[in-house]
Order: sequence, then C-alpha cells, then structure tokens
Amino acid sequence: MNKTELVAAIAAKAGISKKDADAALGAFSDSIIDEIKKGGKVQIVGFGTFEARKRAARTGINPQTKQQIKIAASTVPAFKAGKAFKDAVK
Repeated sequence: MNKTELVAAIAAKAGISKKDADAALGAFSDSIIDEIKKGGKVQIVGFGTFEARKRAARTGINPQTKQQIKIAASTVPAFKAGKAFKDAVK
C-alpha cells in the first residue's frame, strides 16, 4: 500500500474527503517526526512506539575492496509494535 492508497482507505473508513485524510496523515507524520527530532518518543497504546535509537560507531567491510572502513555513530528512527498490533497480525 502506498501513500495514495492509504489516504483513500483512511478517507473511506473515516467518512471524510481524501483531501482531509491527506492533511490528517501529513499532520500525524509531521508531529511524530518533530517529537523524535526533539529526542522524545511517541507511544500509541495498542499500536506501537516511535523513538530514536543511537547506533554506536563500528568497523565494517567494504564488499568491493574487502577493506575495513569506520562507520560513524548515528541516530536512527525506530518503531516497536505494540501487543495489540502484534496479536492482530498473527
């Protein structure tokens, strides 16, 4: 499912226009991104938790040259599914 199909599904289930559904989806994703940027986390009970996780610096291998390379530490977005979400997928 791509964004257009998701917007259409939200509009159909909520009984709203696709324009309103697109605006709501945009506001939802922007709000999550803004909170994660600030170092917080967003927990939606029954759905899951969005948060930022830190990756430590490490040594990797370039597959073309087989030489070792240093990979810098970074912060990455992460999602952990909630129990109700996991149970619904089973």
